[in-house]
Amino acid sequence: MKPEKRDIYDVIIAGGGIGGLINANLLASKGWQVMLFEKKSYPFHRVCGEYVSNEVAYFLKKIGCYPEELYPAQITRFQLTSTNGQSAEMPLDLGGFGISRYSFDPFLAIQASSRGAEIIENASVQHVQFIEDHFEVKLMNGAVYRSRVVIGAFGKRSNLDSFLNRRFFKKRSPYIGVKYHIKGDFENNLIGLHNFHGGYCGISKVEDDTFNLCYLSLRAPLKKLGTVRKLEEKIIMQNPFLNRIFNTATFVFDKPVVINEISFASKEPVSDHILMSGDAAGMITPLCGNGMAMAIHSAAILSEQVHWFLSGKTNRNDLEYRYSLLWRKNFGFRVWAGRQIQKLFGTRVLSNLAVSLIKNSGLLSGWIMKQTHGKYF
Repeated sequence: MKPEKRDIYDVIIAGGGIGGLINANLLASKGWQVMLFEKKSYPFHRVCGEYVSNEVAYFLKKIGCYPEELYPAQITRFQLTSTNGQSAEMPLDLGGFGISRYSFDPFLAIQASSRGAEIIENASVQHVQFIEDHFEVKLMNGAVYRSRVVIGAFGKRSNLDSFLNRRFFKKRSPYIGVKYHIKGDFENNLIGLHNFHGGYCGISKVEDDTFNLCYLSLRAPLKKLGTVRKLEEKIIMQNPFLNRIFNTATFVFDKPVVINEISFASKEPVSDHILMSGDAAGMITPLCGNGMAMAIHSAAILSEQVHWFLSGKTNRNDLEYRYSLLWRKNFGFRVWAGRQIQKLFGTRVLSNLAVSLIKNSGLLSGWIMKQTHGKYF
């Protein structure tokens, strides 16, 4: 049933991914009138590594959003392979859990609704305008809503980024992301990162007996070869580990979920007074496996600042300044470090070097891992 439309909301959230849903849970639980728009209908799949670092586990349990009832996989070990099949393993310092977005997102949406947030599915935001001291949010169907605060949680790349004329959107990105769910005889507590020429592929268990397989590749080989399947056969499966996975797994999807032009360029945490959360604020490279944890942590930081603003304890300038400062303090270096570490992947020489580092320099490899992970909060 469609909720009664208010004259003005405290918070409108554009996007119902992890960042948007955690913000909705936190702000609605404090009594604020929250409206969230999601352009699709739950449940659905997203291109995502579906691994969550335990740095956020305590926080999720504290706010009642840890998906224990979904039986997430517990991940404790990391494996890296080079393009030609050299392999090394190491324990994960914090560890993490595996959960599919198909299950986790609707779980968080139900939690947010139970706390009073209004969630509208199949509702795509066309544009957002800041007028005097409030926002007007227009949907594709022409409906207009007003709010005191708008949170942008619309993921890696959106038409709203184009509308806002964000700098990163003007630069073409050479990457595509491809995701499957698979079943097979794979290790339950291991997250594997397997290199191939021009990219890398992650595999780890999610809930039930399912594994997530998600890879990042340069777009040029796909354009040359013509299909995702040919890309996999001619390039990705040259890695012996990936060859075994692709040839022995049972693929759950009829076809993969694909996203084009994944950008790792710097983004602004605030744009035209819209407060960005999750990947909309800045994206860590997928090889670091921390996008979901960063989205959760960024939402925790943002919702606290929004609460103080709505309570009249700070003004809008302070809200935007403090959130930008806190985002960069907590995530700026991690995002930068991820971009630098990514340079060790996707070629035979450099991927073999990365494997050698893990095998022969535990201190160095441990230090590198710590640079892309946060701390418990």
